[in-house]
This record gives sequence, structure tokens and C-alpha cells, in this order.
Amino acid sequence: MFSSLKVRNYRLFFVGQVVSNIGTWMQRIAQDWLVLSLTGSATAVGVTTALQFLPMLLFGLYGGVLVDRLPKRRALLFTQSAMGVAGIVLALLTLTGHVQVWHVYLAAFAVGLATVVDNPARQSFVSEMVGPDQLQNAVSLNSANFQSARLVGPAVAGLMITGVGTGYAFLFNGLSFVAPIAGLLLMRARELYVVERAPRGKGQLREGLHYVAGRPDLIWTIVLVGFIGTFGFNFPVYLSAFADDVFHAGAGSYSAFNTLMAVGSLVGALLAARRGTARMRVMIGAAAAFGTLELVAATAPSLWLFALLMVPIGMFGMTINVTANTSIQMGTDPAMRGRVMALYMMVFLGGSPVGAPIAGWITDAYGVRAGLAVGGAIAATAAVLIGLVLARVGGLRLSVGWNGGHPHVRFVPRERREELTAAA
Repeated sequence: MFSSLKVRNYRLFFVGQVVSNIGTWMQRIAQDWLVLSLTGSATAVGVTTALQFLPMLLFGLYGGVLVDRLPKRRALLFTQSAMGVAGIVLALLTLTGHVQVWHVYLAAFAVGLATVVDNPARQSFVSEMVGPDQLQNAVSLNSANFQSARLVGPAVAGLMITGVGTGYAFLFNGLSFVAPIAGLLLMRARELYVVERAPRGKGQLREGLHYVAGRPDLIWTIVLVGFIGTFGFNFPVYLSAFADDVFHAGAGSYSAFNTLMAVGSLVGALLAARRGTARMRVMIGAAAAFGTLELVAATAPSLWLFALLMVPIGMFGMTINVTANTSIQMGTDPAMRGRVMALYMMVFLGGSPVGAPIAGWITDAYGVRAGLAVGGAIAATAAVLIGLVLARVGGLRLSVGWNGGHPHVRFVPRERREELTAAA
């Protein structure tokens, strides 16, 4: 389960990310709380979140082009330093009492700009640290790392905001970037897997898009992640409405739903690390199970049943994420990896701003149970249809037969269809 941690360079990276991810979750909570305190407006909180994700939507593909051209370790040293400086400046403004809401907006936008390069660089740098044999394990542990921080960071932020103030949460986040920067500086360059960088030239963005368009395994994986990210992952809309409008249980239950989902996500990431290989059938099966469980949760009659369903939903959601991420990285030419990962992250992260208003409209018009059911139905349908497309592209057919008196359903090569039909 933890085999990639035997690689010294990845171990340094992993430890740095543990500290930094906790700080990042602390800043997310503190940032929203500060904006709400300054303005009293939930809309202003939404503007802050939008400003942080807007650069990825606008410039994400260009960030991928830069990542393919630049040495990734050097690029990460720059982006991690920039995000650390943004946190420290916001901390100083808050602690001295000079902070205004536009300062928070500017800091969120600056972090978003750094993320345009940082996100694809971090994703693709993993393969340079561990190589192809340990890639899924390392990607899975990165996800487990992030989910663990999601459990710890908000709790610590809440205590810090209550005890000493919002400014110290920003300060912790800014200083937390010392850990990943130190890890990057301590790495042994000779132990990194050499990847040929793309030369500077015209048309590289278009070249990346053409590369993906000519690879059905990549494009359909990204399409599936796009459907699920847009329609299935709108949990801030669904969970708050279930807590207040359906079960009338308040903020405590909303927090419990999120915690249980984070636990499931952590389990999913660790199981993916243990599997060691990225199989398309695992991704398709997880996507179908994820959508089906959302449909079941939409009809859950009690709070406790709904809460318990958050664990497997989180687990299958993380399985989709890890398997898609790994299969795309392993199936992509290293010289194209930055551009392809940038497209993947843009589709995955960009789905929420599109899907959340749709989910909110359905919830307001027809109720939150209908909203969650529609999201689950779209996710499950997309999984089945894209699974059939990928099977056809891979020269497979769906075989239904009997084995030992039990129905047996699986994909088999087309040329074996007649043999299996005769045997059945």
C-alpha cells in the first residue's frame, strides 16, 4: 500500500505535501470566514471561490504548455513560493487590521494563477519521481494525503480562528509551504526519471488538443470525469439541503456528512494504492456504482442511512478520480503529459461552476431528492455508455452466459464471442 514511499525523492515530496495540504484546507476555511465577516454576504464568499478557480478555466491549457516546456521541479519551486507569499501577505494584512475584502479577492486570484502551472506540474512530476511501476501507488497516496488533510485542516482552522484569530490560520498556511519547498530542494536530481521537454514553438496548445482527440482512451476518460464532476459532485448544494430541508438536523449533520465522505475518500485512495494498476473496468465500475449509490441516497428515508451512504459514495468517487488520473498519465507521451493533465484538471475542476447552478435550480424547483437523483442518474448513464464505447474501441464485446448455474456478464475479445456462445 505504501510502496512508493520507498523512493527517497517521492518521500520528501509526500511529507512536504502533508504539511502544505493541511495549511491549504485551513486557508480555505479562514478565507471564507473572513469574507463573510467583512461583508456579511454569501455572494461575496462565492465570488472569492470563483476568483480562485477562474484562472484554471481561462488559462489552464496554457499552463499545461508551460509545464511541458519547463523543468517541473523548478516550476514547482516558483509556484509553491508564490502561494506561500500570498498566504503570508494576507496574514500580515489581517493581523494588522488593514485587510479589506478586495485584498482577499486579489489573494484568491493570485493563488488561482499559481495553480494554473502548479496543478499540472505536480500531477505530472509524480511520474518523474517514481517511474511507471509505482505511478498508481504514488497518485493514490497523493489523494490519501489530500483527504487526510481535509479531515484535519478544517478542524484545526476552526480552533485557531476561535482561539487566536483568522490571521494566524493564513500565517500557518503561508509558512506551511516551507515544507514542500525544502523537500524539492533536498531531492537528488540524478534519481529523477528523465523526461524530454517539449521545445518552444508555435501551435503547441493545438498540438495537445489534437493528441487527445486522436486517443479515444484519453478523450473518453476525460469526458466521463467531466460528466461526473459536473453533475455528480455537487455535494455542497446537496448535503446542506439534505441537512436543513429534508432531515432538519442543522449544521452538525452537514459537517458529519462531509466527514463521512472524506473518510470514504481516504479509504478509496488507500485501496487504489494497494491495487497497484489502473484498469479501465475499475473506473467504469466505480462510476456506475457511484451514480447508483447517489440514486439510493436520494430516496434514503432516514438521516442515519443517508449518512452511512456517504462513506461508499466517497470511496467510489475517489476510485474514479485516482484511476482516471493514473490511466491518463500512464497512457500519455511524457512530452505531452503537462498539456493532457492540464486539460484533465480543467475539465474536472471546471465542471463545478457549470453543474452547481444547474443542481441548485433543480433543487429549488423540484426538491433536493430530485436534484441528487438526476445527478446520480447522469453519472450512472455516462458510465454505462462510455464503458460500451471504450469496449468497442478496445475490440471487446459484452458476453452474457451461464457459468455453474449462475449468470456471467463480462467483456471479451470479439473473436471469442462465437466460442463463448457455443460453450454457454
